[in-house]
Amino acid sequence: MEILKVDNVTFRYPDMEKNVLQQISFSIEQGSFVVLCGASGSGKTTLLRLLKHELAPFGKQTGQIYYNEKSLDEWDTRLLTTEFGFVFQDPDNQIVMDEVLQEIVFGMENMNIPYIEMKKRLSELVHFFGVEDLLYKQTSTLSGGQKQLINLLSILLLRPKVLLLDEPTSQLDPIAAKELLQILERLNNEMGMTIIIVEHRLEDLFSMADKVIMLEEGNIAYEGKSRDVIKQIYEKDDKSFLPYVPSVSRLFLATEEKDPRKVPLNVKETRTWLHNRATKITNNNQEIIPFERKTETILKIENIYFQYEKTLPFVLKDCNLQIQKGEFFALVGGNGTGKSTLLQIAMGILKQQRGNVILREKKLKKYRLDELAHTFAYLPQHPLAFYIEETIGKEMERIISKHQIENGKERMARIAKKLNVDHLFDRHPNDLSGGELQRATLACLLLSEPEVLFIDEPTKGLDPISKEALAKLLLPLQKDGLTIFMVTHDIEFAVQYVDYCAILFDGQIAAEGTPEQLFKSNYFYTTSINRATTSINGPEVLTLEEALKQWQ
Repeated sequence: MEILKVDNVTFRYPDMEKNVLQQISFSIEQGSFVVLCGASGSGKTTLLRLLKHELAPFGKQTGQIYYNEKSLDEWDTRLLTTEFGFVFQDPDNQIVMDEVLQEIVFGMENMNIPYIEMKKRLSELVHFFGVEDLLYKQTSTLSGGQKQLINLLSILLLRPKVLLLDEPTSQLDPIAAKELLQILERLNNEMGMTIIIVEHRLEDLFSMADKVIMLEEGNIAYEGKSRDVIKQIYEKDDKSFLPYVPSVSRLFLATEEKDPRKVPLNVKETRTWLHNRATKITNNNQEIIPFERKTETILKIENIYFQYEKTLPFVLKDCNLQIQKGEFFALVGGNGTGKSTLLQIAMGILKQQRGNVILREKKLKKYRLDELAHTFAYLPQHPLAFYIEETIGKEMERIISKHQIENGKERMARIAKKLNVDHLFDRHPNDLSGGELQRATLACLLLSEPEVLFIDEPTKGLDPISKEALAKLLLPLQKDGLTIFMVTHDIEFAVQYVDYCAILFDGQIAAEGTPEQLFKSNYFYTTSINRATTSINGPEVLTLEEALKQWQ
């Protein structure tokens, strides 16, 4: 039975010349699990918000959206509020109360649901999710995964028929993200709930999806069952969408077995296929290239203790780490372990209670602020917070003036051209796409010729193509001598591009080494390709490229 129908919908934001959505049409069956993906700016979030009537963006829309064969405009707004649930990308943007229990029942109270009914629903879902121990905690103390779970629970208490999710895993570590997706799969399988999810992390979603819809510049590029969509992409050799296909599926299709009907969509199916062809390994003697870490230490973190308030536990305790000059370093770990805290201590934004940060054999606190401003640069999670001026060009001019940069105009032109942002000088930061904003902010930061670039979750919310573009920006900068200190949840990105990693756990560095040393032996905290190929009569691999050398 058809529950949703999008009929020839076109949408344009005010003051924009181009339509964000262009004559979009598709239908969704009741109880379906639908994955909506595509490049940043392709119209995914706009389309998702149009389905949630009270969140629909302001602009010009043509065409109709039907829910149970009736236009959304004909439905009672109050009823639609409970029929459609919406989970946002950033869990903090959805939480309004201080205590978990208050947050969970907030929506029911607003809808004037009787107390007896509220209590009944609450007891049922709290047991279903197993969150009894969280009810009386402060929401501010929860991890990102717990916050997103609480958001989901508060929405489910309204008993929606359709659940809409806008990149719900983008702020979660790999394990928390997988746990959230497993919950969504349970809701779909056990409760028959219709789920529509916008995501860039697709490794685990293709196997769950009944339908995949891929958008490109406001148009539907591909639509259908997961294997059918993969088949279409491979038959067209569509380089724009190949990176969206799960790596385990790409491994299969890169071998001589080209039948898309048999393509594995997850680790389990891939392991079954590989076991059946284990004798066909082409190179079982993988050459081991010894790793030599760079020898000059630029930044040393010694015996750091840090707590945000005296009454709160220590976030970091006796934490030690060193960063070598010219290396690309990644700090990984679960939500709430203190990664961003450690990064901000390393650059002097936060002050530790005990311990020292050493920059080139001199304590950080001995440097003047202007010296640190020329040595360090910081690309935050939300680059918009960086800007003071109204245009990119004016912001770069402000930085040149503030830091008294010699030959500033020439340097500005050279960097802008190198990072392909010279055409953005007259644009407001709010008007840029995520990738454009990231490039522009990086250009601003490089004006002062920093020695160390600190980056906090740079791949958050980026599509696969944008991640590749980010790497193409960072790697040449590293080659030119820039030291990069990155905090990330993106294991796949770290494995592909960084030199050295460390895992932060329980306030300390639990392990460190090259990506190969750190992730190949892991069981959960590793790549899909590693989980799919480990212990199958061949060397362990982390990336698709490594796997292709062994299994083609």
